Amino acid sequence: MLRIWPLLFFVIPLVEIYFLVQVGEEIGAWMTILLVFITAVIGVSLLRQQGMRTLLKANQAMQSGQMPAQEMFDGFLLALVGVLLVTPGFFTDAVGFLLLLPAVRKLLLQTLLKNLVMQSASVSSTHGSASYQHSDSNQPSGSRTIEGDYKREE
Repeated sequence: MLRIWPLLFFVIPLVEIYFLVQVGEEIGAWMTILLVFITAVIGVSLLRQQGMRTLLKANQAMQSGQMPAQEMFDGFLLALVGVLLVTPGFFTDAVGFLLLLPAVRKLLLQTLLKNLVMQSASVSSTHGSASYQHSDSNQPSGSRTIEGDYKREE
């Protein structure tokens, strides 16, 4: 997974340049610059709204004694969205606008958690020192209980 990051730092600027040149040829350089500026302003405005909503939801979760895991993940992704939206270009703006959708962020979190649970189960089966138990009967819908032991090997 770590090997893909240098590739992204090389490929994304090339994709951005390609789209900027293509759009510039169609609508002109000044209109392209204006469009990039407008998408950044709209994106930052939407980001501010989403950020405030996420902050309020996190505060409510903490006041009710719950861990605001979804809100923390949303906050991390919204910070990433901010970087994407202020980066000049259409590709990063498209990805940023996509991540502004709460349903997309929720799907990403579910996918990440599913992969982490699968990796954890895989690690525990190879080491034999951890157990995974899942009980739906005592937990609210959508929540999981993971119990286990671990052994640190150095």
